[in-house]
Amino acid sequence: MTAATDPRSPCIIGVARRTWRPADAPEGAPEPLDMWEEMARAAATDAGVPAAVGQLEGIDVVYSQSWQYDDAPSRLAERLGAAPARRTYSGIGGSVPLMVAVDVADHLQRGDLDLALIVGAEALATVRRLKKAGEEPRWSYPPAEKRPFPMNLTFLPSEISHSVFEAYLTFALFDNARRAHLGRGLDAHRAQLGRVMAPMTEVAAASPHAWFPTARSPEEIVTVTADNRMVAYPYTKLMTAIMDVDMAAGLLLASAAKADALGVPEEKRVYLRGWGYDEDPDHVAEHPDLWRSPAMVAASQSALGGAAIGIDDVAHLDLYSCFASSICFALDALGLSEDDQRGVTQTGGLPYHGGPGSNYMTHSLAAMAETLRADPGSFGLVSGVGMHMMKHAYGLWSTEPGPLHPPTGADRAVARATVIDSAEGPATVAAYSVLHGRDGAPTSALLVCDLPGSARCYARLDGGDAARTEAEEKELVGRSVTLTPKEGVNVASLN
Repeated sequence: MTAATDPRSPCIIGVARRTWRPADAPEGAPEPLDMWEEMARAAATDAGVPAAVGQLEGIDVVYSQSWQYDDAPSRLAERLGAAPARRTYSGIGGSVPLMVAVDVADHLQRGDLDLALIVGAEALATVRRLKKAGEEPRWSYPPAEKRPFPMNLTFLPSEISHSVFEAYLTFALFDNARRAHLGRGLDAHRAQLGRVMAPMTEVAAASPHAWFPTARSPEEIVTVTADNRMVAYPYTKLMTAIMDVDMAAGLLLASAAKADALGVPEEKRVYLRGWGYDEDPDHVAEHPDLWRSPAMVAASQSALGGAAIGIDDVAHLDLYSCFASSICFALDALGLSEDDQRGVTQTGGLPYHGGPGSNYMTHSLAAMAETLRADPGSFGLVSGVGMHMMKHAYGLWSTEPGPLHPPTGADRAVARATVIDSAEGPATVAAYSVLHGRDGAPTSALLVCDLPGSARCYARLDGGDAARTEAEEKELVGRSVTLTPKEGVNVASLN
């Protein structure tokens, strides 16, 4: 800690990541509790203080979809020989690890904590292999009663009737709306998305932690083949986040004073310098502008404002990359071009590094810490996206300490479009996507339609495969349709 450093400044002092690839671990990954323990000890070793795990005052475990324990943080504390007062098990969502880190940082800054661990792990690939063999995991300390998945999403009646559930569908809707707003042709846009994502594969190819360490060309990413089927137009399989991975990551955080007391060298410390969080509407069709995210603008500016810098002062980025739209919306919000030379990931991104449930950002934070240590004094910006382009978190980090102030911006009014369940008559397509089955054939097409006045509705495209094929060859956004309610579903016929 330098003379000017606030002794309560929160910083990451240790990081750890590991991936159990099938080629290296044919027997699969260990259970999450073992993975958490390994990451905790590895993060402490990375900080140069392996015995510090016994001094932990806080343990935060990111929700694991692979296995449920009766009391995950306490079971980990027992393994580590620690007695932390703070023992937290998170909810779900892509932005969760960063918001947990921000909360821990707040407690460090206020003096409620001095040393804390954030850890997460998924063995979803192992679970999948077991199920395929007709087996189930037999891991330790299950809860006495099965617990429901903590889905904190609500669905409109029309989202249920029109099956608006999958992230690959909703993020594709946003992507197509953005393409139409930009005025790009369909083929030109898909080619551009390939150019955005190809450099991510190069980062993954150079990483010992990526699930798919293979560099790919833009054309390979977007070209439909037997091995790269269309999933939800314009997204092929190679443009889609992969959750069934075996990987874990951990972060050890401390106050600057505690880092001093432990003897952690300055070159290991990565300080939180700013953060921001904001939300867009809960439901896709409620977004007034389906091609942008005002919440991303607000959250990113809040993070940058914490250190009184602009995006041109940031050297490194890791933008949440479940799908191309989350990346491109973030670039737009930051005022950056799609070919910004800084790149958009430190890990390789969720389609190539892997997106382990709610724990990807623990990996991105660890990777960013490693990047910043190698480039002292620089700034790194990480982002997370939760649910269906709804929850947005940004964090600004640097090896250079500085004042940390909570966001002070006034609450932003969130505009929402009105969504109705049933509609009949004329409408205009605001966004759409075509879903494909595992055999690659189109199965259905979902539309978001603007109705006369200001309301919106969901609809399914009529006309069979011919209409679905047309939707992937000609722009439908702005096209007029006629809606007919049938058995609780709005059916759209192209005019």
